[in-house]
Amino acid sequence: MMIDRPAITLLLGTFAVLVLLRVPITFCLAMAAILTGIYLSIPLEAIVKVMADGVMNFSLLAIPFFIIMGEIMNEGGISRRIVNLANLFVGRLPGGLALVNVLDSMFFGGISGSAVADVSSLGSIVIPMMKKQGYDDEFAVGLTVCSACQGIIIPPSHNMIIYAFAVGTASQLAGGSLLVLSVGKLFLGGYIPGILMGLTMLVIALVIAIRRKYPRGEGHTFKEAMVILLDGFLAMCTALIVVGGVVIGVFTATEAAAFAVIYAFIITFFVYREAPLLRFVKVLYSSLKTLAIVMSLIAAASAFGYLLSRLQVPRLTTEWLLSITDNYYLLLLLVNIMLLILGCIMDMAPLILICTPILFPVLVLKMGMDPVHFGIMLLMNLSIGLCTPPVGAALFVGSAVGKISIERASKGCIPFYISMLIALMLVTYIPAITMTLPNLFMPGK
Repeated sequence: MMIDRPAITLLLGTFAVLVLLRVPITFCLAMAAILTGIYLSIPLEAIVKVMADGVMNFSLLAIPFFIIMGEIMNEGGISRRIVNLANLFVGRLPGGLALVNVLDSMFFGGISGSAVADVSSLGSIVIPMMKKQGYDDEFAVGLTVCSACQGIIIPPSHNMIIYAFAVGTASQLAGGSLLVLSVGKLFLGGYIPGILMGLTMLVIALVIAIRRKYPRGEGHTFKEAMVILLDGFLAMCTALIVVGGVVIGVFTATEAAAFAVIYAFIITFFVYREAPLLRFVKVLYSSLKTLAIVMSLIAAASAFGYLLSRLQVPRLTTEWLLSITDNYYLLLLLVNIMLLILGCIMDMAPLILICTPILFPVLVLKMGMDPVHFGIMLLMNLSIGLCTPPVGAALFVGSAVGKISIERASKGCIPFYISMLIALMLVTYIPAITMTLPNLFMPGK
C-alpha cells in the first residue's frame, strides 16, 4: 500500500499549527482528523462514529468514579490530615517541613491521582508554612510542584485507566488482536517507581535542608500521634480499597472506584464533617466539568488515532526509529528524550492517547517490552512534563499558589528535575523495579 505523505503532512501539520496557536487540544485533534478525513474522502459520519465508539468502552467507566472520589476527598479536610500524618513520620528531621512536603504528596497521590489537585490542595497548606519557617520561596514552590508528580505514578490514577484503554486501541490499530491490559498490574507496577521518585526527592531535599540550615519540626505526644494516625489511616483506606480490591480480584477497577466513592463520601461528610453536605453539589459540578474534558479528549483522540493507523504512521515511526538504531537501550533513551520534549509542550492525557499507538508497536510488539513497564515509563516521562515550562500545569498552579513567577518556580524545580530524571533512568533500564510487584501478586494475568 502506498504511503499518502500529503495526508500525513495534513494530519500532523494541522495538529501542530493548532497547538502552536494555543487552540484547546481536543479541538486540535478533532479538526486535524476531520480535515484529513475530508481530504481522504472519508465520510464525516465515519469520523463521528469512530469518536463515539472511542468513548463507549466499559473500562472508561472507572474514570468518572476516580474523578468524583478525588473531588470529594479534596473537600473534606483530607489535605490537612495528610500533612499531619507526613509530619508525624519525618517532621523531626533537619528540614522536616521539606520532607513532609514530599511525603504528603506520596500519600495524597495515592488518593487523588492528580498532580494539579496535589499542588492546589497541599500546596496551599505547606507552602505558606515553609515560607513562615524561613524556607526560600523558590525551594518551597519547586519542591511542592515536583513532588506532586508522584501522584501520577502511585495508584490509583485515572491516567493509568486512560493508558490501559490506549493499549487496547493501539494493539488493534497495529493489526493484532485486542490486548486487554490488567489495571491491577498497572497499579502494582506504579508503586515502587513512584516511591523511588519520592525517595530521590527526599534525599536531595534533605541535603539542601542541611546545607541551608532549615529548621526541624516540632514533636508530638503519644496521644496526639494516635489521633493523627487514625485520621490519616481513614483517608489512606480509600487507596487501599481501590488497589487492594482490584489486585485481590474482589472488584474490577470500575467497581473498586465506585465503592471508593461511597467510602470517600461517608468519611468526608459523616465522619470528618468539615464540609457541609450541600458541598456535594459543587463536587458533582466540578467532576462533570473535568469528565467532559477527559471524555471529549478521548473521543477526539480516537479519531486522530484511527487516521494515524490508516496512514500507517505507527509503522513508519517504527521503521524510522529502527533506522536510527536497533539497539534496545539506545532506543529507550531516544524514546525518553522524545517524551520529555513532548511533555514540555503538551498536557499528559492527550500525549498518552497520541503516543501509545505510535510507540507501542516499536517497544512492545517489536522489541518485546512488557506493556506494564512501557506504561509506567511513559507516565513517568509525562509526569515530569507537568512541572516543566512552558505548558506544565502543575508548575502554573504552584507558582499561583506560592505567589511567585514561573521563572522563579522553574529555578526552584531544577534540583528535583535531576532527581526525577535519575528515577526515570532507573525505572527505564531496570524492569524489575516496575515488574516485581505485578509478577509477585498477579502472575500470568
